[in-house]
Amino acid sequence: MRLSRLLIVTLLLGFALLPSLHAQTESSPYSVTVPVVDTSGAQRDQAFATALGQVLTRIAGGQDLRSNAGYADALGKAGSMVQKFQYQRAATGLTVAVDFEPGSVRRLVSKLGVASSGIKPPVLLLVHGADGGLLDQSALASLASAAAARGTNVVYPATDNTLDTAKIGAVDPATLAAINQQYHTGLVLLGKLHAGGADWTLISGGQAQGWSDQGATADALLVAAGNSMVDRIGKQLNVVGAGVSEGKLWVSGLDSAMDFANLLATLRADPSVRQVATLGAQNDGVLLYVKAALPLSGLAANLAASGRMLLQGEPHQDADANLRWVH
Repeated sequence: MRLSRLLIVTLLLGFALLPSLHAQTESSPYSVTVPVVDTSGAQRDQAFATALGQVLTRIAGGQDLRSNAGYADALGKAGSMVQKFQYQRAATGLTVAVDFEPGSVRRLVSKLGVASSGIKPPVLLLVHGADGGLLDQSALASLASAAAARGTNVVYPATDNTLDTAKIGAVDPATLAAINQQYHTGLVLLGKLHAGGADWTLISGGQAQGWSDQGATADALLVAAGNSMVDRIGKQLNVVGAGVSEGKLWVSGLDSAMDFANLLATLRADPSVRQVATLGAQNDGVLLYVKAALPLSGLAANLAASGRMLLQGEPHQDADANLRWVH
């Protein structure tokens, strides 16, 4: 893309901003399913409190709110925010699906003094068993439960999944773009179980982190993986700014005016972004002035986790952070 073309688009976008074209298809972040022993009032109230704790963590962008003043009192009144609930029989026993009223939850998060960086996207699970087969939702229930207990959602591959795990592990941009288009995320957990252990790779915004675990059972390995995954995502994405930060963000890989429009729409829709202005453009990249509630490095990591950008941008001498747009 030529510099003049991007600048013309910049002027046009001063009058109109195109909405994001990617609808979110994952389940509501205000809905949680938790196990219960029975349908008694005491069990129901405890389930409401457990479910609200998970939802609060999600809406706060993964931040741990347990030490915040008023948190314990809020959990004790969780039932007042329940929109609906329904008991269900599952393979693991009785559960209750709880839906909270979104406005009440958002007001509570604000009251708890949290400046959210936005709800984190789900993690796509691509885990192979010891026999080499891809594990399905029921087989990964313990991993998903461990992640959900700490406010992290997961999604599973489609039955006609053709994703190449080798390319994902190598953070191939085209493959990650395909994942974004289908699953609306830039977070992927690759796993391989083997006798007495497992190997894991977390892809976050186009960067890979690998580790290995040992455990006596597959469930123990999966629970450990769920917790390790949340810890690693949290270290990268749960950055809380001491105040408003400002700096320059360079984004490359923009091939069209629509790419540029969607980039600005993405930035302006982010709850942590306060202001965006275009400083210049060259070839397929644009330099932006950004004011945000997060440091620029933390903002870039969170933007990349959405799947629309990668932390693989070509360095720009005037930028505080670099990203690459994916299609």
